[in-house]
Amino acid sequence: MSSQAKLFRQTGEQHNSGEVADRVVPDQGPFSPTTPWCDVHIRKTLVLPTRRFELDVQLRSDAPRIVLMGPSGIGKTMVLQAIAGLIRPDSGHIRIGGDLFYEKESNTHWPPQRRKLGFLFQDYALLPHLSVLSNVGFGLRRGVWGWLTRQHKEEAMYWLERFEIAHLAHQRPCTLSGGQQQRLALARLAILKPRVLLLDEPFSALDPALRQSMRMEIDKLLRTLAIPLLMVSHDEQDRLALNAQVVHLAQVDGKTVRVEEAGNHASG
Repeated sequence: MSSQAKLFRQTGEQHNSGEVADRVVPDQGPFSPTTPWCDVHIRKTLVLPTRRFELDVQLRSDAPRIVLMGPSGIGKTMVLQAIAGLIRPDSGHIRIGGDLFYEKESNTHWPPQRRKLGFLFQDYALLPHLSVLSNVGFGLRRGVWGWLTRQHKEEAMYWLERFEIAHLAHQRPCTLSGGQQQRLALARLAILKPRVLLLDEPFSALDPALRQSMRMEIDKLLRTLAIPLLMVSHDEQDRLALNAQVVHLAQVDGKTVRVEEAGNHASG
């Protein structure tokens, strides 16, 4: 099983207490409006045969939607992976919504399933051998060989209907268009009621018309779940459409760091 599939299954096990998830969405977000929901300092060094890569990124913000921007290969995805718990920083801290996910000094490191974050991978990480319905309900299953209960299937169908792909429930992901696959991936995240949505260049493979449609889908999902967003993107239109704060990353003295630009005011 891939690391992405394990992340979805484990997150679902943490979420699933034997009952179908309540469909009632809270009016308030999951975090205090007076405290920055995102407070991270991530340091990570990778030594490769041809280069040495150093990441040293600090971000403290109460902006409900944040977009990481910068040149390709600079480590934007690594920041998301560290927050999600898929890689472990060398030092620093990761505090989301007041919960300390990682801290070197106290030897704190929460596993991905405990963090309850929704991570949309660039390739969507869909499971090709499962139907659309089973993909959405995958995280609700108990154990590797668990089956979807009738309640699980009803909950999965609810989210497929929300994303207007319920008519594809019994098809395989390979038969879906790019836009339909992305809606499927979003439905699989939504069913687990994540605390934060992490998106890694979610629109890069889509044509312009479909990009705008999916921006609207993301906006609708964020409002429905009342959760914040941290997204990697190269497209200024993503920031504008989602009304997000921009965090610019760049190489300074051989390290990837956050840089300030005129007109971009950060909190903290």
